[in-house]
Amino acid sequence: MTGPGPGGGSGTARDVLRAPHPALSAAAEPVDPIDPGVVAAAADLLATLRGLPATTGLAAPQIGLSGRLIAFDTARHPRSRSYAGECVLANPRLVGASHWDHGREGCASIAGLTADVLRATRITVHAHLPGTGEAVTIEADAFEARCIQHQLDHLDGLLFLDRVPGALSLHIQLHSCDA
Repeated sequence: MTGPGPGGGSGTARDVLRAPHPALSAAAEPVDPIDPGVVAAAADLLATLRGLPATTGLAAPQIGLSGRLIAFDTARHPRSRSYAGECVLANPRLVGASHWDHGREGCASIAGLTADVLRATRITVHAHLPGTGEAVTIEADAFEARCIQHQLDHLDGLLFLDRVPGALSLHIQLHSCDA
């Protein structure tokens, strides 16, 4: 389940927006996964993710795009158990969530902070692949589930900071392998 379009597309890496940019607090719009502009946007999202080796996922709003697209690849993360591969998903929807737990998260759009965030450790997501429009179901657990939920929040205009109960849940980022 690699990148958009035939051969994974090449795409252009874009700058990652930083909070409090207004695009990060706006809900993203559904996309037509076979639209050439959406396929190009998906390729850009994947190219940007590939250029950030310490980052495991990105959502379109983080690179200034308003479409419901996410990209993730948790292969290198030490807490990853499930692994769907390098993925780009259009219009992802969380359809199942269970086994809730707190875990540390960071964000490419929020420099220097991490926090303990409550999320499901087992999830099911329905989405479509950019380029073909093929419907897919992703079953994820552990860190991959956390990463995907983090990206889904971006599509709804939420940052991980919106999910922490207070300042005591925040931490100065000591390393770069957080979500």
